[in-house]
Amino acid sequence: MLTQRQLFLQYNAQTSSTPLLLEFVRAKGLYMYDANGRAYMDLIAGIGVSNVGHCNDAVVSAVKEQAETFMHLMVYGEFVQSPQTNFAHALSKVLPPELSCTYFVNSGAEAVEGAMKLAKRFTGRGEIIALKNSYHGSTQGALSLMGNETYKQAYRPLLPSIRFIELNDEAGLSAITERTAAVFIETIQGEAGVRLPSPSYLRLLREKCNETGTLLIFDEIQCGFGRTGKLFGFEHYHITPDVLLLAKGIGGGMPIGAFVASPKLMSVFTENPILGHITTFGGHPVSCAAGLATLNEILSNKLVDDVLSKGELFKSLLKHPAIKEIRGIGLLLAVEFESYEVNKKIIDGCIADGLITDWFLHCSHSMRIAPPLIITDAEIRRACGIILNNIDKFAP
Repeated sequence: MLTQRQLFLQYNAQTSSTPLLLEFVRAKGLYMYDANGRAYMDLIAGIGVSNVGHCNDAVVSAVKEQAETFMHLMVYGEFVQSPQTNFAHALSKVLPPELSCTYFVNSGAEAVEGAMKLAKRFTGRGEIIALKNSYHGSTQGALSLMGNETYKQAYRPLLPSIRFIELNDEAGLSAITERTAAVFIETIQGEAGVRLPSPSYLRLLREKCNETGTLLIFDEIQCGFGRTGKLFGFEHYHITPDVLLLAKGIGGGMPIGAFVASPKLMSVFTENPILGHITTFGGHPVSCAAGLATLNEILSNKLVDDVLSKGELFKSLLKHPAIKEIRGIGLLLAVEFESYEVNKKIIDGCIADGLITDWFLHCSHSMRIAPPLIITDAEIRRACGIILNNIDKFAP
């Protein structure tokens, strides 16, 4: 009989020639457990997904209850389904009034695809601007917005009329014109190695979009739902986008994404043509129930309140000559080393010591730190001890 590892290698599509091949059999809170019962601290939350921890009791309970009530009934937008309406209503109460209409999809990339269509349909324009070193997903449209040629070159031709500008280059905002349907920007650039926009840059970007009739679209797929010390990253800047993209952490471990806008914007999908954007499983009842439970957990337990202080604790403890820089805010941090080779040795050493971390797609010499928001100060100290020990071992 084949082992699980052999089955994985033989029957699952592979995304690299060197998968980690760790086999986990259960997960709870901050920890994942392998077949031998060994606990691994998850310092990346499944890449920004498990904000409320693995198998959060309230989320699991909501999933079970909804699965026993009903699951898929009909394609999105035809039947009134309480998990969808309740979650959309709850989101509207924590977002600005301009962002009161939610279209649920299955993933972050699908949220990007829907928002691209929305922008083109509403403005009647074809050009879209994104940022260099951006990451918005791997589907055809989302990949077209990726600001890294390495991951795009094998799949051309991609979508036309995509232009790129530099983060925090205020002069570059002149590229936004009356031909531009939308500007897609991560409120905090994730795969670029956690790069924050300056307040003045975002303010000028908002003004330029207003001036040209361009939609400003904030991608908070990785940085939303409390990770930055605010429920949403844009709250740090006091600037409201025209469209907000959410996924990853909003489902508590279940697959779900969303793009959120005003009713006026969303109304363009209802005619010319009718069913202007459709999805079979978007807004799945079980995922929406999990999403509402996740939001309620974050709010009722005030999980956002100490995210900033936890991030500062990481920064204060991770002091070492081999660390070139620590960037980020809250529990979305990048620890920069001299090279990818050094970073990878440290990461592999941490994994061997029971701590899961990784690197960034567009910044491979930086280590990702983005644990579940429930991580305690004691666990942060333990995690930093493991990281520092491996820096001592592997940094030159």
